[in-house]
Amino acid sequence: MSDTTSPERPSSRKKRLSIAIGIVIAVIAIVVVSIFTGGHVTNGNEPTNALVGTSVATFTLSGLKSGTVEAPWKSHHAAVLIFFASYCGPCKSEMPKVAKYLRHHNEGSIRVIGVDALDSRGPAETFVKNSGVTFPIAFDPNGTVTTGIFQFAYVPETVFVSAEGILKQVYYGAIPKNVLVKGIAALRV
Repeated sequence: MSDTTSPERPSSRKKRLSIAIGIVIAVIAIVVVSIFTGGHVTNGNEPTNALVGTSVATFTLSGLKSGTVEAPWKSHHAAVLIFFASYCGPCKSEMPKVAKYLRHHNEGSIRVIGVDALDSRGPAETFVKNSGVTFPIAFDPNGTVTTGIFQFAYVPETVFVSAEGILKQVYYGAIPKNVLVKGIAALRV
């Protein structure tokens, strides 16, 4: 009886090797993206935060430059809170665009507040200055508001809060201008 199994073809081995290399490259790419985003990969269409629809606690934080910054709903103003940090890669792209838009648009009684999260004051001040931010910045180096009240593990995040202190929307990741505009418009209703 003769052995009918033939030796493996070289092209078949090359094909399997190519597939294996492709898988390894894909895994490495996922790990690299995960490291650079702190494990937080988003397209901005994630399910909403469990706090949406609930009453949000008020807060008072030191201002980044001076004074204090209070939750605007404490004085019956709707608010947009933009959470960021100087060490955050997506924030470096997002904040100058948001700052430019807000410098050229009057949002009326809606207050826009930046919340510098889990950061150091010096780098935070430089980041805000270089980004052209003119709206108030609350300094949250210990995460009292960021990880405490809003339970965010990452930045950037943007929240929209009604004048009554009800959390209306959470946007995960760097917010596009059109989403910011829609969120602000929804607070006017």
